[in-house]
Amino acid sequence: MNVTNFLKHHYRHFNAAALIDAAEGYNKHLAEGGKMMITLAGAMSTAEMGIQLAELIRQDKVQIISCTGANLEEDIFNLVAHDFYERVPNYRDLTAADEQALLERHMNRVTDTCIPEEEAMRRLEHSVLKFWEQADKAGERYFPHEFFYQILKSGELEQYYQIDPKDSWMLAAAEKNLPIICPGWEDSTLGNIFAGHVISGDIKNVHTVRTGIEYMIYLADWYTNQATEESKVGFFQIGGGIAGDFPICVVPMLHQDLQRTSVPLWGYFCQISDSTTSYGSYSGAVPNEKITWGKLGQDTPKYIIESDATIVAPLVFAMVLGQ
Repeated sequence: MNVTNFLKHHYRHFNAAALIDAAEGYNKHLAEGGKMMITLAGAMSTAEMGIQLAELIRQDKVQIISCTGANLEEDIFNLVAHDFYERVPNYRDLTAADEQALLERHMNRVTDTCIPEEEAMRRLEHSVLKFWEQADKAGERYFPHEFFYQILKSGELEQYYQIDPKDSWMLAAAEKNLPIICPGWEDSTLGNIFAGHVISGDIKNVHTVRTGIEYMIYLADWYTNQATEESKVGFFQIGGGIAGDFPICVVPMLHQDLQRTSVPLWGYFCQISDSTTSYGSYSGAVPNEKITWGKLGQDTPKYIIESDATIVAPLVFAMVLGQ
């Protein structure tokens, strides 16, 4: 029995049924000529969601990605330093002294996974700094994801690859030149590193890396050109936070601030969330709340799966990939 058949046989009610509905809605949206945005919050790249996300990219089942700076860089950390990662299955039992010991070994913990600073972060810093400096001296400016694409396409990291390259979603995205939105990139390890190099004078122009406002302008142009009544753009949100909050606002911006009322609303919406509704958080808001903000319509297919994204998203993606 393949994954899809297993899920359809056993996932019949509650969040399990919502998973099936969302996956079938995703497939229906694509089959009708729609496009899809996937948004990545949390530490989905460290959770190695790239294994399936890369295949979605290769099969043209996602046309644009919005992600945090952490997800952008952590896929590449995993690509070049996977063998040096350490898993801590008993992370809930760690004492403050245990955590200090990890710090002294330069092991940065994300739940049950420790990212090695030297082999991952410093290795990537060494490469990206050269590209930052080259652009800075030439008076050129690029988005964070564009710098990563340049590095990956140059091949200079290939000597360090420690996973099968087909399991890196950033490599798949670079090969397709997939549009990526990375709002709040400054809140990332490499964002901090970039700030440090500006402070030290290695980078002269702080705007050598293009900004979040420019990302919104870039997204507005992309959405205006890609979204039509015959080919609407869907929104598949993994987790909450800025990765989802930022891009979904492009529609009301186009309508309300630019008066482009002919631009279609998002044509599909699904959110995988463990955030509790009613606590006032955007991440916990039910989809219908977005109608009041001009993001979704009353007829937009809407799904919410209240569960752990690291468990649910791979299952949805398996159904979308026909596995």
